[in-house]
Amino acid sequence: MKRLLLAFFLLAPLAAQARVNLAEAPIGRTSLPWWKARFIHTLDQAKADPNAKIVWLGDSITYYWQRHGGHGYDDILPIWNHYYAPYGALDFGFIGDTTASLIWRLDHGQVAGLHPRLTIILIGANNFGRVHWDAAQTVPGIESVVANTRRRLPGSHILLLGVLPSIRSSWVDAQTTATNAALARHYAGSRTVTFINVGSELRKDGKTDASLYVDPRMRPPEPALHPDATGMARIAAFIQPTVEKYAR
Repeated sequence: MKRLLLAFFLLAPLAAQARVNLAEAPIGRTSLPWWKARFIHTLDQAKADPNAKIVWLGDSITYYWQRHGGHGYDDILPIWNHYYAPYGALDFGFIGDTTASLIWRLDHGQVAGLHPRLTIILIGANNFGRVHWDAAQTVPGIESVVANTRRRLPGSHILLLGVLPSIRSSWVDAQTTATNAALARHYAGSRTVTFINVGSELRKDGKTDASLYVDPRMRPPEPALHPDATGMARIAAFIQPTVEKYAR
């Protein structure tokens, strides 16, 4: 009996730890100097622009709104200037971030002092990358991001975008589809959160259109993940009615 009790007390913490969904846990990346510097910079931006009507939260795809690469296809900043600069929008996109890192940022003051009319969230693509978190983990992670944002910005409507299609693997495709379907069901009829799956804007003949992505044109080329200027313009135009409805 004593041995059984000892085994229970030794294994119980491990079992509890195994049940933790890391996609919902706040995980910072402050050990990376560039990431820490960007986080501090975004906090300064929030203090400098407390009246921003729109805040974008996300990963490198959101960060790409500021890209002005000089090749035409990667000149995305002009699209941002057309659609979002008039709202004094803030771009809080971080390269490589998962839902866990965005949760950490929210917990550490990312939107403190802000009162945007609209918050746009695009997160989840990196969950299917190196960390290899599937839809069963990612959906609660995204829902946690949304709930966290709601707590901190109660007066802001949330526009949640579906995870964008990419050309990485059949497994990623399956997780993307499952995640977006679950999110569409969860937020159907919500008054505070609008879910929009913009994936159709990046497909042609039912397949993800590689010509609408920056990555395949890199040297060396990489799998299609980040929409190019045309792709981002399509996304912006597609969600513009919702943006105008809640941000004006």
